Amino acid sequence: MKALKLLIPAFCSMLLLNACHKAETLNISKAVIQVSKPITNENLEGAVKGTLLAGKTYYFKSDITINDGDTLQMQAGVKLIAIGDGKTAETSPEIINHGTFISLGTKDAPNYITVQNYADIHTQAAGGDFTNVFKGYWGGIVCSPSAATPTNASPNGGDLILKWTHLEMAGGPSGSNNDPAIYAAGDPRYIIYFGNIKHNFIIEDSWVFGSKDDAIRVVGGKISVMRNTFELCGQGGGEFFNMKSGTVGDIAYNLLIGAATNALKASDSGSSGTQTNVSMYNNTMVNCGFRQTKSGRGGSINFEKAARGMIYNNLIVNCRFGTRFVSDADIANIKYNNQLYYGSSAGIVGQFLSSDGVAAFQSADIHSATPKENAPLFISYDVNQYDYVANPGPLTVAKQTAATVLVGANNFRLQTGSPAVGKGKTDFAPFGFVTATGDLGANITLPGKDLGAYQVDGTGNQH
Repeated sequence: MKALKLLIPAFCSMLLLNACHKAETLNISKAVIQVSKPITNENLEGAVKGTLLAGKTYYFKSDITINDGDTLQMQAGVKLIAIGDGKTAETSPEIINHGTFISLGTKDAPNYITVQNYADIHTQAAGGDFTNVFKGYWGGIVCSPSAATPTNASPNGGDLILKWTHLEMAGGPSGSNNDPAIYAAGDPRYIIYFGNIKHNFIIEDSWVFGSKDDAIRVVGGKISVMRNTFELCGQGGGEFFNMKSGTVGDIAYNLLIGAATNALKASDSGSSGTQTNVSMYNNTMVNCGFRQTKSGRGGSINFEKAARGMIYNNLIVNCRFGTRFVSDADIANIKYNNQLYYGSSAGIVGQFLSSDGVAAFQSADIHSATPKENAPLFISYDVNQYDYVANPGPLTVAKQTAATVLVGANNFRLQTGSPAVGKGKTDFAPFGFVTATGDLGANITLPGKDLGAYQVDGTGNQH
């Protein structure tokens, strides 16, 4: 497949039309996606390019590389299985993307990038046994420019596009083959590392589960993170989505449950020359932050080190800490309001705003003054089932229950009587920095009238 042709969409006039009462989806014009170089050998190794065919299962037990200018595409219903043990870098293979990596699963035929025994590990976790979740069986996906590509080269690859895809159980230790600017020797690797400031990282309608440290770290790039589910990531630390200098874009309609530290963290550390600037709206964050031991760290949304952005319409439920804006963030350019904070213990209520931060409650925020006030009224999730008085954190994952870190069979949609219904802010536009278009572009769900990832009218997160 030829490298993507990237066009800058005219977002501004289109997005500002969202003064309506319904969360709508902005679909960019369609593009034809051709099958190029069908891959029939089920065992992948070395440099790979072409198309992984619908419904087939493929394996890799050593590192595979998508070279600059090449594309690897997964059709719907593909399983890509990493064969590793998490003990060394050599026995924990990774996907190295210098080109373009595309996974186009569908609702009816999602894709998997996972490990051989993934079904057993999910069953164990659902029963409260998390022993194998954090083994870090493989090294994740590393997206960065090739060392041979001049920094001023015109774009000819570098995108990561994931739709309706399960990404699971990475974190194997780094080794001599890893870039020391990304990982120190022996560090656990992330499910996704994206460090390509000129290019696009799109993840939509996907599932992220079981990372040893950060699930996703972006060190420069244009992002669109829409309608995903993040579960149980970070053994003793790590965010679901950690952003560094040069990260710009939108994070919306995600359900995030059971992070070790923050659900979402934005920082401008790294001095890329492009300021971190991210909108985070209509996300639902539940039970995050309890495995982090550092003071003041671990909860919902964290801004620090000159990062800026927008934060609206989020549900923050039983997170160890609420919003945290460190004083060295670009406070003057962080716009925020319309959050609902809920805590089932006095300890959580007292930490809706982190004590070492400068965030303040805003005019349209809903927050409890006492425990169990203003419950979000999910359709089938009991927010008071766990004893946060006896177990306030920090604590190990072994002391948590499956219900605090996994979605399970619960339904996080809102009852019609929820205090979150109708309290959303809709008169703002997502940033829309992603430049890929068509089926390979971003499908941005615009701000919704209800707080959280699920709208009463059925829009928003579709899991």
